[in-house]
Amino acid sequence: MIDWNAGKGRFTAGGKELEWACWGDRDAGPVIVLLHEGLGSLALWRDFPEKLAQATGLGVFAFSRENYGQSEAGDLPFPIDYKTRQATGVIPDVLDQIGAGSVILMGHSDGATIALEYAGRVEDFRTRGIVLMAPHVFTEEMGLAEIARAGAAFGPDMAARMGKYHRDPEATFRGWNEAWLNPDFKRWDVSEVIDYLRVPALVIQGHQDQYGTMKQVDEIATRSYAPVDVLALDDCRHAPHVDQPQAVLDAVAFFAQRLMAHEAAMPEGA
Repeated sequence: MIDWNAGKGRFTAGGKELEWACWGDRDAGPVIVLLHEGLGSLALWRDFPEKLAQATGLGVFAFSRENYGQSEAGDLPFPIDYKTRQATGVIPDVLDQIGAGSVILMGHSDGATIALEYAGRVEDFRTRGIVLMAPHVFTEEMGLAEIARAGAAFGPDMAARMGKYHRDPEATFRGWNEAWLNPDFKRWDVSEVIDYLRVPALVIQGHQDQYGTMKQVDEIATRSYAPVDVLALDDCRHAPHVDQPQAVLDAVAFFAQRLMAHEAAMPEGA
């Protein structure tokens, strides 16, 4: 189990050594576990985790998946179901290492899909709710076209910029980009997991998101048996916590407060 008081370190999950950091009080309520995007990392959350801990009063935990940030390298190419494998094969270890009695999984892009898949595929009573920023549950042509453009633009300059945040920027980029551009990925669709959600969700989507549309949000909102709140943001592209940080912080704080109030009001043993 990690030493929360240390604030940061390395731990093993899914058989790989991963970097992690934490903020706030682990015992204040459910710990918010941040799951980064397809080119993200622990460092690329920048000051958002600290602000999230302050806004919610809760503990916040973030880590870099294998092949990201300063975490251990993993096998390439990524399989088409790499997000499912992360959800079922890595996240259980991560939550065990945190040692929290309850968690809210908060993911961005690929991380949102991983959070959704964990909540829908793994029975874990620690999971009290999920926050999904710019989630993907199926492919869209406009998103695939944007990813193809990113692949064509990748070169020494982009690798140098990514090298500030990733130990092996080319492996990080190729793993993500080539998985999405695999011809078989056009048929990728995990929307069936929505049918198995049994915890509340907050879905946050920018109207100008270049990788996905409100169709992703609508699919989650209409299929989930559990409550779904939607925050649709103007002047917001693929990273709501970057483009509209205060709106995201306010929405997550309200969502977490409602979850805790609901739990507090439930009869003991319910």
